[in-house]
Amino acid sequence: MGEIKAKPHYHGHRDRLRARFAEGGVDALADYELLELYLFRSIPRKDVKPLAKELIAKFGSFAETIAAPTERLTEVKGISEKVALDLKILKAAATKLGQESILGRPVLSSWSALLDYCRSAMQFEGKEQFRVLFLDRKNRLIADEVLGRGTIDRAPVYPREIIKRALALESTALILTHNHPSGDPTPSQSDIDMTKEIVQACKAIRVSVHDHLIIGRENIASFRTLGLM
Repeated sequence: MGEIKAKPHYHGHRDRLRARFAEGGVDALADYELLELYLFRSIPRKDVKPLAKELIAKFGSFAETIAAPTERLTEVKGISEKVALDLKILKAAATKLGQESILGRPVLSSWSALLDYCRSAMQFEGKEQFRVLFLDRKNRLIADEVLGRGTIDRAPVYPREIIKRALALESTALILTHNHPSGDPTPSQSDIDMTKEIVQACKAIRVSVHDHLIIGRENIASFRTLGLM
């Protein structure tokens, strides 16, 4: 008879971790343990606990890990391009879930969900990204589009492009949003000037701009709340 091979030691650990998640949900796990759970399927024949801990130590949190650029993820030994892609798919799925929680709903009455979505989509982006949320006459979200991608401190966006898309989508109101990779959401003078230009251009075609949100690492700045519009 052939010798029966013992299961690798990490199999029991995986079973226990799955059981904890099944019983207590995400709150029962540390960030690295949640990452482990996901990595089990991407790297099935290896103890991924040390790798999960290394990723969290390098990037700071579960959210920052899955938001990290592919080229930075693959700098970590043990993270192949395939595994990095799996993590990016997870990030895309999380963003999509957040988007669908507000799509077609009046965003002004779902403001908390809107802020959560903007935060999950943008707070850990390494470069500036300018998104426009297009709303219909009942203030329901009909589209969320990235209209500007830039450097670490600037994302060029042109009012004419926003106007063009608003007309094409038959949108009657907008919410502007962009991230500050520095982490500080305080509006710069160029942010303020650009917002004024967009508001004036939209006024000409009777499209309202409800707010401009700047997404930082921890906080979100609202132009409306700050009295800047």
